[in-house]
Amino acid sequence: MKYTQLGRTGLKVSRLVLGTMNFGPQTDEAGSHAIMDAALDAGINFFDTANVYGWGENKGRTESIIGNWFAKGGGRRDKVVIATKVYGNMGTDGEVWPNHDKLSAVNIRRAVDASLKRLQTDHIDLYQFHHIDRATPFEEIWQAIDVLIQQGKIIYVGSSNFPGYKIAQANELAARRGGTIGLVSEQCLYNLYERRAEMEVIPAAQDYGLGVIPWSPLHGGLLGGVLKKQAEGGRRASGRAAETLQDPAARAKIQAYEDLADKHGLKPGELALAWLLTRPGVTGPIVGPRTAEQLTSALRAAELELSEELLAGLDEIFPGPGPSPEAFAW
Repeated sequence: MKYTQLGRTGLKVSRLVLGTMNFGPQTDEAGSHAIMDAALDAGINFFDTANVYGWGENKGRTESIIGNWFAKGGGRRDKVVIATKVYGNMGTDGEVWPNHDKLSAVNIRRAVDASLKRLQTDHIDLYQFHHIDRATPFEEIWQAIDVLIQQGKIIYVGSSNFPGYKIAQANELAARRGGTIGLVSEQCLYNLYERRAEMEVIPAAQDYGLGVIPWSPLHGGLLGGVLKKQAEGGRRASGRAAETLQDPAARAKIQAYEDLADKHGLKPGELALAWLLTRPGVTGPIVGPRTAEQLTSALRAAELELSEELLAGLDEIFPGPGPSPEAFAW
C-alpha cells in the first residue's frame, strides 16, 4: 500500500480510504470486522465513517461496529486514522429536536462525545463537517473546535460537500483567529462521470492545502461494469446509476467506457479507482466494500499504472469542465 500526507499535515494515510457506510445496513458486524481486518492487513490505515451511518432507527450503529472492532485490541486503534462526521440529526424516535443537528457549538460538543463513546476511543483523528451549516457562523464553529482540540478529543478537522467559497471562508477565518490549522481535507463527490469538483472545489482545496477525499468513486455503481453485469444477468443498477442510465446519451458513454476498459484488459470499477489516484490533489478515494471480494478488487486498482493513451481515452468519453474560470468565463 502506498501512503501520502493528508493535505498540508504531517499525517500519513493510505491512498485508499475504507468507507464504512455499508457496515450495519448491508454487512453484519462479523462481516464488517472481517473487512476491517483485511483492510488493515493490506495496509489501509484510513477509515471513514459518520455518526449517522446505520441510518434511521439504527443511526450510530456503524460507529458502534467500528468501536467493537477497536475493542478487540491487537493495536487496531493505534494503527488506524479514524475519520467521522457531524451534521445530521441523531434523533431515533422520529422527532427532530432543535440543537441535535448541524454545526452549533452545542451540537458539536454533544456529537463528539457520543461518537467517542460509540467508537470506544478517547480521540477522533479527523472530525469532518458533513455539510455546510448556513445558520452557524464559522466564528462559533472554530471556537467549539478549538476547545475540543485543547481537550484532546479531536486532532484534525475536515469538510465534506463544501463548495469552494466555503472552504476559503472557513480557512481564512481560521487563519485570522490563529491557533488552529483550519480545514485539512475535503470529502466531495468526484469520479470520472461527475467531474464538476474540478471547477472550484478541488482548486480551492489545493490552494488551501486540503487533501481531497472523493466519495462515490464508482458513481453509485455506474462505473463498475453495470451494463456488462446486466447483460450477464447479474445485479441490476439502482439509485444514482439506474437513474443515469435512463438517458440514452449517458448510457452510450458508459458503454464506451466499458469497451475502453475491456480493450485494455481492465475491470471498469478498478479503472475508475485507478483514474482517481492519478488526479492532482486527491489523497485517496473512499471504497465502501460490502464484501471481502470487493475490497480485493479495490486493492488491485491501487497497483494499476494507466498509460497516457488510456487517460486520453477516458478524457474523450468523460471530458472535465476545464480550468476555472476559463470553463465558464470564455
